[in-house]
Amino acid sequence: MVTRGEDVYILYPLYFDRSIPRSRGRRVAKKYAVEKPTVEDIAKAARALGLSPLIEKEASHPSRPWRKEGRVLVKKKKAKTTIINQIASLL
Repeated sequence: MVTRGEDVYILYPLYFDRSIPRSRGRRVAKKYAVEKPTVEDIAKAARALGLSPLIEKEASHPSRPWRKEGRVLVKKKKAKTTIINQIASLL
């Protein structure tokens, strides 16, 4: 399990949300994006990749502080873009 003191990447559900345009924060291609991803979905995919995810349910993305969608912390094992794309392929 990761802790906040370690080198971690922070993953927000909006990175994988099909309804969010890239200009507003989506990080994956639309064909890999899903409708309303949850932190539990992201954590499950990260666990399958061996990234030891940690869920923070009350967190919000800096551009949307009013939406407490949560976030997932994962260990830095590869480049962030690579990890995001691998997780997206599992969602």
